[in-house]
Amino acid sequence: MRNLLFLTLSLFISGSIFAQGLPDNPDPGKCYVKCITKDEFKEVTETIEVYPAYNKLEVVPATYKTVEERVLVKEATKKFVYVPATYETVEVSYVKKAGRTDLTVVPASFGKDSRTFEVYPKTSGWEYKVLEDCPSVNKEDCVAACFVEYPAQYRDVPFTTLTKDANTEDVPVAEQTTTYKKQVIKTPARVDEIEIPAEYATITKRVVDQPATTTSVTIPAKSETVTRTVLDKKGGITTWEEVDCELLTPTVLPIFYELGSARLTSASKKVIDETLVPILTDSNVNIEIMAHTDSRGNDSFNMSLSQQRANAVVNYLVGKGFSRSRMAAKGFGETRLTNRCSNGVDCSEAEHRKNRRTEFRVINNN
Repeated sequence: MRNLLFLTLSLFISGSIFAQGLPDNPDPGKCYVKCITKDEFKEVTETIEVYPAYNKLEVVPATYKTVEERVLVKEATKKFVYVPATYETVEVSYVKKAGRTDLTVVPASFGKDSRTFEVYPKTSGWEYKVLEDCPSVNKEDCVAACFVEYPAQYRDVPFTTLTKDANTEDVPVAEQTTTYKKQVIKTPARVDEIEIPAEYATITKRVVDQPATTTSVTIPAKSETVTRTVLDKKGGITTWEEVDCELLTPTVLPIFYELGSARLTSASKKVIDETLVPILTDSNVNIEIMAHTDSRGNDSFNMSLSQQRANAVVNYLVGKGFSRSRMAAKGFGETRLTNRCSNGVDCSEAEHRKNRRTEFRVINNN
């Protein structure tokens, strides 16, 4: 099982490596990084509308005329005359005492029954027996293994059953009735309705003869010419590039800066020319520049200063003609000290100098 698992894992790893298109005949002790061509861009010029065309409107006021109109000055209404209702006396029957239902209890009745239970299960197993007339002095030579089966054991248990549960029987008791007198409406009350007509008058008023209108003047649109960058050629995976394995891990460069400055000295530029320029010239790999400071000074200032120093190296290489897309700059400030010299720790200048370092490494640019 272990061999099968190892073989399956080996096939999986081998398949994964070949699926990535690694070199077929790699040299021992060499490392390879996958190189990808970056997207290529171009600048295009086009004219865009920065202010739309629109219409400017001028209002022509409305004109009026005088008209007569008959208007309602008092609404029509109604007058109501109330006529009272008339009554008569009647007798009404009602229940003086409500009927009810009494209950009689019928007790429960019982019976007898029994049930058989298995009190010990059926068992079986092997038992050793010594054979009689064993010819051997050692009795263990005459031991026989016998498979023995024992039947289950049962017991009858009597119990009482409920034949009919207790219940009740209804005994009705009749209600008692009587009557009372009341007056009921013989003729309902009513309201006689009398109409009172509306009143009108004639008025004069000024109304709109010609509504307000507008005249339109078109203001033309304004345009500007802009230049923008667009994708000209899509990049992609090209090949695996051979590099020394030690270049894949951060390598410290003897690059020094003036105190609190990101300006490269002539000595530092010489280090870059001798170390990084040949790597970028002789291969298609990408590199990452990592700058660090010691713990002295403000943390946020050190982070900003380290980023400026890493950018300074990249900018210098861009000035040498190398594409900025092949380089990454990252400042770490005092977050990756190589020794104990953190904030508040008394250290020598030599110990602080070990933390003020600039590193580079080859990175896989996919």
